[in-house]
Amino acid sequence: MTRKARSRHFSRTAWVLTAFLLFAGIGQMHGQQIAVKTNALMLGALTPNLGCEIVTGEHTSADFSAFGHKNPYGITSTLFGFQPEFKYWFNGRPMTREYIGVGMLLTTYDITWKRSVFDGDAIGIGLTGGYVFSIGRRWNIELSGSFGLVGFRQKQYYVNDNYDDYFVDEAVRTNGWGYKMFPVELGVSICYIIK
Repeated sequence: MTRKARSRHFSRTAWVLTAFLLFAGIGQMHGQQIAVKTNALMLGALTPNLGCEIVTGEHTSADFSAFGHKNPYGITSTLFGFQPEFKYWFNGRPMTREYIGVGMLLTTYDITWKRSVFDGDAIGIGLTGGYVFSIGRRWNIELSGSFGLVGFRQKQYYVNDNYDDYFVDEAVRTNGWGYKMFPVELGVSICYIIK
């Protein structure tokens, strides 16, 4: 499978999984509060994103977000990702005031930076925290951040390398992998409460 085909396959899988989780969750949450949101910091980086948060209990909610971009600001970069998160709200009313949680990051990328190409996948988990300001009956602004461990597997090579050298018996050879402490999420999100 070529890197473009693999990237398309992963992005389709991520979007199908996101849609399935959202609709499955919404179907189970009759009468619960539901909000849609977008992260303004990601929009500023020309990375469209959309999230859905569903209240699951008196102090808890589940958040599912997806994002992606292709060549923002003329940089050769393709990125697709999915971020599920479970939140615990301290004040007994989800989607208001302070919370902590656990979030994940699943992403695939193909980025050319200067003369190096980084083509791979990453998965991460981190502790999250945030605060939500109510600015109206249905509108909120959420400040959030998450820091955790991100593991990655990638092919790293130079722009003029022969890409076929990175295949062994038709399988892609990974030449870079590891783990790093990294911000899993950083956001200033605009939220609209549907019900």
